[in-house]
Amino acid sequence: MKVLVVGGGGREHSICWKLAKSPRIKDLYCAPGNAGIAEVAQCVEIGAEDIEGICEFAVAKAIDLAVIGPEVPLAMGIVDKLEAAGIRTFGPNAKCSQLEASKSFTKAFLERHHIPTAGYKEFTDKNQLLDAIGIFGFPMVLKADGLAAGKGVVIAETEEEAGRSIEEMMGQKVFGSAADKVVVEEFLTGTEASMLCFVDENTIVPMESAQDYKRINDGDKGPNTGGMGTYSPSLVFTPELEERIHKEILLPTLKGFQEDGLDFKGVLFIGLMISEKGPKVIEFNNRFGDPETQSVLPRMKTDLLDVFMAVTNSRLADVKIEWKEDKAVCVVLASDGYPGSYAKGKPIAGLDKTAPDVLVFHAGTKISNDDVLTWGGRVLGVTALGKTHEEARRKAYENVAKVSFEGMQYRKDIGTV
Repeated sequence: MKVLVVGGGGREHSICWKLAKSPRIKDLYCAPGNAGIAEVAQCVEIGAEDIEGICEFAVAKAIDLAVIGPEVPLAMGIVDKLEAAGIRTFGPNAKCSQLEASKSFTKAFLERHHIPTAGYKEFTDKNQLLDAIGIFGFPMVLKADGLAAGKGVVIAETEEEAGRSIEEMMGQKVFGSAADKVVVEEFLTGTEASMLCFVDENTIVPMESAQDYKRINDGDKGPNTGGMGTYSPSLVFTPELEERIHKEILLPTLKGFQEDGLDFKGVLFIGLMISEKGPKVIEFNNRFGDPETQSVLPRMKTDLLDVFMAVTNSRLADVKIEWKEDKAVCVVLASDGYPGSYAKGKPIAGLDKTAPDVLVFHAGTKISNDDVLTWGGRVLGVTALGKTHEEARRKAYENVAKVSFEGMQYRKDIGTV
């Protein structure tokens, strides 16, 4: 088979790494890919948002399956365009992609189908929002309605901070048009966890759980990022909690898709808050999480291609997905200044020094004159497996210490609850 993966981050590297193990794949392409992906797939210089270019390439190469990684091309309708061109595609269509592209769309879906989530109200007028400061008390959760690369959420601790954040979001447009509408949510307390699920029109199957670390600094301090690391499985999940999530969230979500005519085929990422009152949905994403994928896929035994094909054929229920008992920890190495502005083009040293059984997924890299350079905010994800969480954590950080680039920053507490 000929398979094309769209995207160029750590998520896509882990997907390509896993797909490359499938004996059924003859040619594996990635557009645009990165320095790490180039080791397991043929990189094609087409941007992930160049929908026309990707469709032309897929048709010219007679691609048997396209796999869409990032959220933006999904929201742009890349699945609809590829399928119209006769290309089998793994990922939700444009209608379903509103679940990530619009926070208000998802909140209305959750409320309509009685799926537990935080109370909310949406605003399109800055002054009305300023007048509503503290509507749910403090901290005040402000979310840009549209896509903002995982950074469009502000948790304001005080009235002053809320006012400043509203001005930045709706006045200064720091998130662009994504904050033309802002969703205000009730602040939930508890432990965050992530659940990735394979979904087709008849079935929803959760993958192994993972825990993400959004804030830039240790102890969950500082601004939100796209994710500074993960571990899997999450220590907060118990069989009782998983059963409750299945009953109160997964099944009602699948039923809601069916009732609303949302023909969802792909991966549904569910961000959860495990509160004293039980699990509540924080957000839906339409694709593999980044960096959750970097700790989940290394634990999967099953051929990922088999799962992708089953989903696109609406036969997910026929596939038995098996997992390793090993635990995984992924530590993200980021550029100085991230999640704000950062420099590119810093040489990366030590990639050849990491242990053979440790995975280094490239998130933002580029090859220049045989040198691997930094080319993004999140640069690398170092993933290690172990029989225990602590063993995986120790191995991950031992190998983080072998890699270096100017301004490298990372959290020291990944893998702890």
